[in-house]
Amino acid sequence: MFGTTDRRHFLKHTAAGAAVGLPGLSFLSELRAKAPEMKKKQKSLIILWMSGGPTTIDLWDMKPGSPNGGDHRPKATAASGVQITEHLPKVASQFKNLSIIRSLSTSEGDHARGTYLMNHGRRPDPLIPFPSMGSVLAYYQGMDVEAMKSADLPAFISVGGTRGDAGFLGMKYAPFTVQNAGQPPENVSSPVDEGRTARRAALFNRLEGGFTSGVQMDAARAHKEVYEKALNMVVSSRKEVFNLETELDGKTKIDPKLKDEYGATGTGNNAFGRSALLARKLVEAGTACVQIELGGWDMHQNIFPTLANQRLPVLDKAMGTLVKDLDQRGKLKDTVIVWMGDFGRTPRINQNAGRDHYPRAWSVVVGGGSIKGGVAYGATDKDGTEAADNKVGILELYATIYRGLGIDPTPETNASVRDNIGRPYYIAGDKPEWIKDLVS
Repeated sequence: MFGTTDRRHFLKHTAAGAAVGLPGLSFLSELRAKAPEMKKKQKSLIILWMSGGPTTIDLWDMKPGSPNGGDHRPKATAASGVQITEHLPKVASQFKNLSIIRSLSTSEGDHARGTYLMNHGRRPDPLIPFPSMGSVLAYYQGMDVEAMKSADLPAFISVGGTRGDAGFLGMKYAPFTVQNAGQPPENVSSPVDEGRTARRAALFNRLEGGFTSGVQMDAARAHKEVYEKALNMVVSSRKEVFNLETELDGKTKIDPKLKDEYGATGTGNNAFGRSALLARKLVEAGTACVQIELGGWDMHQNIFPTLANQRLPVLDKAMGTLVKDLDQRGKLKDTVIVWMGDFGRTPRINQNAGRDHYPRAWSVVVGGGSIKGGVAYGATDKDGTEAADNKVGILELYATIYRGLGIDPTPETNASVRDNIGRPYYIAGDKPEWIKDLVS
């Protein structure tokens, strides 16, 4: 009924679950004890993931007059004194709701390691499978009785690819992947009638209940959680959310002009535009975290025409319209948006008219929720080589995002757990600091 499960993916996560054993379960029980404090003001998160390492010196932190400045010119935004690239006019018009962190400094210049760091807040560790931010939010939503009314819709949905995993939280909180925005998720239609579907589900539960101890139990639990998620989607009455022709009621047509603004139809029809429109519908439906992806940022050559003619027009339509749409619907106050990728790119332009990997000093964009708009926080030096003012680390970014989501990441309200090698785990570090200029 559920199609073929990726065996390697399944074994990876079941092994991870077995490796942490009781510490992972302890983490869950301690979080449940803290549920009243952590769920009071929780909002949704949309991650705009720029796969390949985006060139932020050409987008958000331009250096006109520097030999590193490149071909493009800065443009004023709706925020006084804040300039970005001329090739993002729609995004520029929304900067009353968006802010730039221009002084992020991270540690990983490899694609796989940088992707892990930005999605999990920690460097990859072969001994400790950390949960991604989306999975942490999925767990928090699972503690909320009101949010559980939408339990037949996954709490963490990744559109087009999966960049974060649940780590020791378990497969129940792993991202549900939608391959193509605008099409129903694969394998969510049962080939049999509802009665037979229910009988199959009951049989499955009886069979899974036979595994009751040790590593066998951990693997069985992970297996059961994967199939329960699939079953929930099969029997869900809310699959209409994935349809980009209608609004959540399944009857009201989505305005064709709005779809065109996103880049979800017409001559500019593209996967990222459709993903952004789907993300808006998903957070309206109650999903805790949605991650959408725009790839192709690994520009080691011909960077300026590629930006101007390919990446930036797509990004501008989808991101600018998403922020405007959420704002007009009154949903932006309940939705945090973060634009980020693996790392930044070198200030120096290489011999192939491109830029290489550079995590030392780069930018991310945040907005919505409780995060203030119209701020350019921090700065790099005149050539963009170093974070010269208010340097920001990965955990400070995470703490800022969590605060914007209404979650207090401090040790007093954020449960900790001893991991499988005895270290405490906190969602934004044991001494979290957030950017006070962006969120109180």
